[in-house]
Amino acid sequence: MSTNFTNGEANRDHESLITPLLSSQRSLVNSTSQVAIVGAHVCPIESLDYEIAENDFFKQDWRSRGKMQIFQYVLMKWLLCFLIGLIVSLIGFFNNLAVENIAGMKFVVTSNMMMLNKFGMAFLVFSVSNLILTLAYLNGVDAPGIFSLRTLVIKIIGSITAVSSSLLVGKAGPMVHTGACVAALLGQGGSKRFKLTWRWLRFFKNDRDRRDLVTCGSAAGMAAAFRAPVGGVLFALEEMASWWRSALLWRSFFTTAVVAIVLRALIDFCLSGKCGLFGKGGLIMFDVYSESVTYHLIDVLPVLTLGAIGGILGSLYNFLLDKVLRIYSRINEKGVALQNFTCLCNFHFHFLSSFWTTMACLIKNTNFEFQYPSILIFFVTCYFLSIISFGIVAPAGLFIPVIVTGASYGRFVGMLVGSHSNLDHGLYAVLGAASFLAGSMRMTVSLCVIILELTNNLLLLPLIMLVLLVSKTVADAFNSNIYDLIMNAKGFPYLETHTEPYMRQLTVGDVVRGPLQVFQGIEKVGNIVHVLSTTSHNGFPVIDEPPLSESPVLYGLILRAHVIELLKKKAFMPTPVPIGTDALNLFSAGDFLKRGSGNGDKIEDLQFTEEEMEMFLDLHPFTNASPYTVVETMSLAKALILFREVGLRHLMVTPKISGRSPVVGILTRHDFMPGHILGLHPMLTRSRWKRLRIRAPRIFKLF
Repeated sequence: MSTNFTNGEANRDHESLITPLLSSQRSLVNSTSQVAIVGAHVCPIESLDYEIAENDFFKQDWRSRGKMQIFQYVLMKWLLCFLIGLIVSLIGFFNNLAVENIAGMKFVVTSNMMMLNKFGMAFLVFSVSNLILTLAYLNGVDAPGIFSLRTLVIKIIGSITAVSSSLLVGKAGPMVHTGACVAALLGQGGSKRFKLTWRWLRFFKNDRDRRDLVTCGSAAGMAAAFRAPVGGVLFALEEMASWWRSALLWRSFFTTAVVAIVLRALIDFCLSGKCGLFGKGGLIMFDVYSESVTYHLIDVLPVLTLGAIGGILGSLYNFLLDKVLRIYSRINEKGVALQNFTCLCNFHFHFLSSFWTTMACLIKNTNFEFQYPSILIFFVTCYFLSIISFGIVAPAGLFIPVIVTGASYGRFVGMLVGSHSNLDHGLYAVLGAASFLAGSMRMTVSLCVIILELTNNLLLLPLIMLVLLVSKTVADAFNSNIYDLIMNAKGFPYLETHTEPYMRQLTVGDVVRGPLQVFQGIEKVGNIVHVLSTTSHNGFPVIDEPPLSESPVLYGLILRAHVIELLKKKAFMPTPVPIGTDALNLFSAGDFLKRGSGNGDKIEDLQFTEEEMEMFLDLHPFTNASPYTVVETMSLAKALILFREVGLRHLMVTPKISGRSPVVGILTRHDFMPGHILGLHPMLTRSRWKRLRIRAPRIFKLF
């Protein structure tokens, strides 16, 4: 029978980031834009797991594979990477093409009206067209699957309409999410909901392979957004994957290389002028190249100042955006009003009309394009409009608004320095964009390469490296990066790459709590159904007691989905005896496949007779007999490193002294969250063992 240990840990199913994400989507249809940026950068990757259930059935399935099947398995990995790169590059190109034509036609019509002094009619056409584009996305948005086909279609359409409607949002974040969706759909063989499935794609039966594909898709999305293939790979390495290896590096590099080649071919086709109003499909390389970029020691001081300003402005930007998003979570239907407000600003400040054109002007190698009042007004407007625009009911990215805002104050600093510096104003704009990106997003290596690929100027490398390091260092003294703040606000249990200092003062035994539900190796069906019906745990320890063993021992861990599959097939026995390898003949490898982006079977959907409830189920062949375990006296910091670096879903805790229960508890990612730990040990909030940060004044806590 199942056992309930009061000194164990409540095996909460907090490991999945998709569950809270879906619940937030069902309750608030306007959370999709946050899904876009969080999903694009962190959550899609963290929502899958490297942990593989190495049970007898899994081992038998691998042993039965021949050389041809292994060859097909390896070939399919590379083929899917090629398909991901091809599809994502096509989506990215046609996204740009659609935005260029829709927005271009809108501005051509309104500009012609303004030239005829028909300002009232021009504003009416401008605002009505923007309102229609915004409503095209606002009507009935509810994507219950973060990687589903429906989410992909909504993301593409929403990104096009949002950017075309003059909202101060970018398309890089949605493109990363789009790439992840494409990869996830290919990895699971299509979409069953819409009857678009391909059996020849169903080669990947575990989360590890599918997460690798999602990583490649995310890298392809970033590469397609900026035509930066190497930057896309480094972005996935720095921000996406928690466990990186050489095989994944090669496949992601191959995927982004496909993106670069396809985009190059499409750009060559567009040079004929057949692709859009501006003839290049929206893919612009910013002209800041100079054969004589020289700088001296006196130029380092303004660059360092620019980096410090970027760190301060970036941390303030994150603080304000976090507060705005928390307010947005309590407000519905704010997108239309915000669009109208942005429309009004764009109409009066006509230089805000096109992000790409404005950015190209900001970083152009000229020193007489802007006046002090205009560039200052532009910076302030962009700074605050990007804060209130992100988080609305549309796929919104932060890269482009942050780049434009940073470039504006960078050029302003260049104008202030004037002839006292050897650097051009356009170069100051590039450095300002880099500093603001680092101050807000806290990335360094990937940002450096992306900016170099955007500007096509390798001579800027030393200055960009310097400004990125200074900006990130200054900003880290105030708060976390913007993605961490968003995930904390939404309650996502994302694990940081570092451990908090106070974790070194705690052991894993200090955070596990009971009661813990466990199964016997041969368990009664009624007990299993009762436990599954009354708990939401995703994994259960399996223990053997006499007569199956001399003393109680931990046999392994079995997943909830696998138990439900056993109940579904009704592989029951009338007596509690081991079934052995005969159970393997009742199932196929496809029965235990990870379900797609939809939900799997639920215990409530299964029906059993009274006779079946009294029968038994042998869990041994389907239990992972080699789960990761740690002793209860291990440092919590060391356990976190093991949990994250290996990509675990559950970490079993065993007792230090024999004679007790063979398992003390189970650690999930929720148990490593600072909020959970500080809730159990509130005295740590006043401990000196915590990260040093400059605290905001008390007045800011009122907001």
